Parts: sequence; structure tokens; C-alpha cells
Amino acid sequence: AMIYPVTRRFANTMRSIRVILWRALPYIWAVGLGLLIVAAARPRAGFTVEKKYTKGIDIVIALDISSSMYAVDFQPKNRIEVAKLEAKNFIKGRPNDRIGLVVFASKAFPQCPLTIDHNILLQLLDKVSVGDIEDGTAIGDAIITAAGRLKNSKAKSKVIILLTDGRNNTGKIDPITAAQAAAALGIKIYTIGMGKRGKVLYPVKDVFGRTRLMPMDIPIDEDALRQIASSANGKYFRATSREKLHKIYQEIDKLEKTKIIVKRFKRYKELFYYPLIAGFILVLAAIVFEYLVVRQIP
Repeated sequence: AMIYPVTRRFANTMRSIRVILWRALPYIWAVGLGLLIVAAARPRAGFTVEKKYTKGIDIVIALDISSSMYAVDFQPKNRIEVAKLEAKNFIKGRPNDRIGLVVFASKAFPQCPLTIDHNILLQLLDKVSVGDIEDGTAIGDAIITAAGRLKNSKAKSKVIILLTDGRNNTGKIDPITAAQAAAALGIKIYTIGMGKRGKVLYPVKDVFGRTRLMPMDIPIDEDALRQIASSANGKYFRATSREKLHKIYQEIDKLEKTKIIVKRFKRYKELFYYPLIAGFILVLAAIVFEYLVVRQIP
């Protein structure tokens, strides 16, 4: 006796749903077909992409490690330590350049080849110390060794930064001849004379093995350094303090700028598949409603 009313109520509910769907069917068709038409127009969103390309410079630092670099006219410790500290600061400020290192005294040796891995370069620079090479100042050999690191470089700008506190007194090659050879390879040379003018304190061991600071005259051949720089389209600087050496590296940094090329272009993201999927689902739903559900309305 109770089954009939429940069954009838269910049938009435289903009929009401079918009626609602029947009335909604034209709208479902319209929206579905409209979305398919939108998809056929292939809508897409455009946005600007910016890419930066760097044209780095190849630089070799040629560092004098002769015994005179122990002079204590530069703080906090001596010439060699300040020279290393400021070279490190310069390297850290040029992340897009390949930089190498040559050290010299009576002979010149490549300490580090040209590399973009500046962590390795900084570690090798940190290990440099006076006494690693027999004493002397072979400036010409240092230039040729540094130029050898750069001769096969494809960089648009090739630079040697030569830092010394003395004058050429040994080696196989005349410094001016070496500078001219470097210039012929398209290499520019900046020279830095390091040291205060006049007598400077220098550590000397007495007969008892004790280290004493004695005033000494350590002359720098500024004329030769100017001529070297002039022969290779560079510039000569004199560093008489850590502050001045820091400013010299800053000036070289400004003179040798890394070229940054910015390219902008449009990219597009296709959006047609959103209305395509939605339209397909609605049209399919309309077909199902029309043929399987709505047409069953008595």
C-alpha cells in the first residue's frame, strides 16, 4: 500500500527534472556551440619575453711576487697581501668575464688559465705568496706569458693588468718588445706601479735571525710602465696606498665594461583548448539530454 505513493512521487520528480532540462536545452546548445566558435577563432594571450646576453671580456692579471712585495708601506700587512685583496675584489665584481692569473719574479708562470669559475681563481690567488719563484723582476716575460693565455681568445676585448713594484732586471724578453707583441694580438695592457715614493720599511733578518723593519729605497721604473701601457693602448697608474689601488681597479672596471645585449620578443600562449573542451562537454551533454532523457517526457 505504501509503495505506490513513493514510486509516484519519484516519477513526478524525474518528470520535473526532464522538463527543466528540456527548457534549458536551447541555452546549453547555444553556449556549447558559441564556445566551439570561440575555439575555432584560436584565441591566445601574448606576453613579452626579455633575454639578456653578455659579451664578456678576457682578462689576465699579472702579479709581481718578487721579495720587494714584502714591503710594509701598505696596510693592513704588506704590498703582496693588499695586491691580492684588491685583485680579489676586482674579480668578484666581474662575474661575466673570463679571468686568468700569471705570477712572476725572475720567471713568469701561469697560475690559473682563463676561467669563468671565479671560485677556483680566487682559491689559486689566495695560495700565491712571495718566494714561490726565484727572486727578480721579469716584466717582459710576464707580459708574454699573459699574452699567451689570451692569443687564442675570441673575446672582443682582451686585457692584461700588470702590477709590479720594481723595474725589469731579468728575463729573456724586453718589456717594450713584449708589449708591442701583445698589442699586435689586439691585447690592451694596464700597468700599475705599486709602492710609496721614497724609502719604505722592509723586513730584514739580522745576524741573530730576528726580523727588523729597515728603511729601503725600492725604485719603480715608471717610464717603462708608461711606455708598456702606451704601446698596448692601455694606461699607467701609480698606487701609493690601498685606497688608491682600489680606485685604480674601479677605474679599470669602468674602462672595460662588459657588453650586455637585451633582446625582446613576443611569445604567445594558446587558449583555444579551454573553450574547445568546455564547448565539447556542453554539446555532448545537450545530445545526451535530448536523446536519452528529455525525449522520454510523455
